[in-house]
Amino acid sequence: MAKKTTQAKLAPVCRRVWLMYPPKFIQQPIVWELTHKFNLITNIRQASVTDEIGIVCLELKGAANTIQKAIKWLESRRIKVEPVEINVIDS
Repeated sequence: MAKKTTQAKLAPVCRRVWLMYPPKFIQQPIVWELTHKFNLITNIRQASVTDEIGIVCLELKGAANTIQKAIKWLESRRIKVEPVEINVIDS
């Protein structure tokens, strides 16, 4: 039974989030850093970037605990992270 619980924790999950970047991060490779630092698969679903703000809908795929650590890392850099509640961008 413990083996199944361990496998469930390690099974990859997919989570979509909105990222809101402050101006100082707009030209920095935050998604690249996230992908390499946490070994996640990322997919940009939608993005809008101006001189004042960057808004990105990002799909994250990996272990649930790793995704949670990645979100905390983003928030520690003052990047606002919110869950995508409605899949209006599915095709």
